[in-house]
Amino acid sequence: MSDLPKKCIVDTNVPKTANLALDPATVPQELTGCVLACVAAVDHVVKKGGLVLDSCDEIFAEYRNNLSLSGQPGVGDTFAKWVHDNQWNASKVTRVTITKNGDSYDEFPDHDGLIQFDNSDRKFIAVANAHPAKPPVLQATDSKWWSWKDALKEVGITAQFLCSDYVEGKYQEKFGT
Repeated sequence: MSDLPKKCIVDTNVPKTANLALDPATVPQELTGCVLACVAAVDHVVKKGGLVLDSCDEIFAEYRNNLSLSGQPGVGDTFAKWVHDNQWNASKVTRVTITKNGDSYDEFPDHDGLIQFDNSDRKFIAVANAHPAKPPVLQATDSKWWSWKDALKEVGITAQFLCSDYVEGKYQEKFGT
């Protein structure tokens, strides 16, 4: 994926969606392009070594809970193993410090449009905000993020939707305008 920057933050739904490539016959047609985009994004991060994580391992813990560190059987699992093997390799993974504060983080931006942001996803935004370059958060299928994209942009953070048509459609389906 040539439109991805070297450094990025990867929401867990990206490698989870990439894992669907394991059995293409079971992937709904509307998700086919999304699965391929997620496979390409995971491949990009691994080959370019541009992952950004938090120093307290909250993102990695979420990967461990949702993916197989054995690297098998899917592409997303291969990504999880790569993260495990390279998490302390500064040429491949950048770590930033975030500070837990109740259900959120000190580094989570203060913006009225982000008040309802999912507590479980705040770590991704806190990492983006804490990094001096504010790398994008790669997002695959979480349609709620669609409603927060403009507020995030206003605070200098980009949610880079790998499956924008799918996510926007799901958002419209669930939430209307």
